[in-house]
Amino acid sequence: MLGHSINEEVFQINKSFIIFSICGLAALTACQNNSNTAHDQLYEESGQTINVNDQRADIYNRNNGSTNKSEDFGYVRHQRSPIAGENVSYNHYAAIDREKIADIIGKYCTEVPHVDDVSTLVTDREVIIIYATDTDNDKQTADQVKKMAQSVVPSWYHIYVSDNTALRKNVESFATLDADSRNAHFAIDKLINEIKQPSSQGK
Repeated sequence: MLGHSINEEVFQINKSFIIFSICGLAALTACQNNSNTAHDQLYEESGQTINVNDQRADIYNRNNGSTNKSEDFGYVRHQRSPIAGENVSYNHYAAIDREKIADIIGKYCTEVPHVDDVSTLVTDREVIIIYATDTDNDKQTADQVKKMAQSVVPSWYHIYVSDNTALRKNVESFATLDADSRNAHFAIDKLINEIKQPSSQGK
């Protein structure tokens, strides 16, 4: 009788322990899900540490329902690393779409008085602009064209401009190359020397 009573007590203890373990496991799972939800709101699954001023899944604040995207403000928040104190280096500028940058610079330059037919090459460290002009002030026009490019690219870019349209084909020949192309930088340096000789580079 006593042995039977002890067995019942052991069974009750084991049963209570199992129920307690299941409840604890469920609580931990819920906490983990909440933690993951909070993490996902701050960090994109791609690992980019980007946070925007809304709670949608996309990492950029696109359009906000506006029919005219040019009216929207742009806001993006970057953090160095999801882990505090971790020093992570990203090759930010490798992600620049140089074709789009060249397109923007070219469009801006056509807004400069007396400038049309603009060819723009953007490399990993230079901007080269060839433009046709009927200006009476070469230096002022060159300066305005250069400032248009400066407003688009990082300050460490070197910008070279020329109104010598005979060099346009030389610039166009680089259109299909990239930063890893063999002898590309040597050829670009040679082109830059040609551009700088006869052409004003502005102030």
